[in-house]
Amino acid sequence: MSFFKVNFNCNGCLACVHNCPSSALTFKDKDNRRTLLHNMSLCARCGNCWRVCPQDAIQFEGILDGQWQEVTSMDLVACKICGEPLYTVNYQDTLNQKIKNGGEALCPLHRKTLSLEAWAHFAGDTTPQRRAKT
Repeated sequence: MSFFKVNFNCNGCLACVHNCPSSALTFKDKDNRRTLLHNMSLCARCGNCWRVCPQDAIQFEGILDGQWQEVTSMDLVACKICGEPLYTVNYQDTLNQKIKNGGEALCPLHRKTLSLEAWAHFAGDTTPQRRAKT
């Protein structure tokens, strides 16, 4: 999806090209045709071209009004106890490649609870009231 578009109002006056502070716009004349070129990686997204265009031919879709563009979507891994989203399946795969047995999918609260229970069991304290105070 291109954020920068030129509509049918463009008459090729080059006001946008000459007023672009980041040189993100240029043109080429070849075979009796003028072609406007835009380089998004150079674009400062300042909207100057849009402001100076006498023909209202410049359209910024999503740049000037700050819309979000969906770029990717991935499945999530959730806490096995409460269901809180933790990280993506892809991230889990990366962790499993680097760390053998990456552990259970638990949110920080339930990971802490599990650690406290393990510590209490290790210390020989299985009293529920004592665990609740820790």
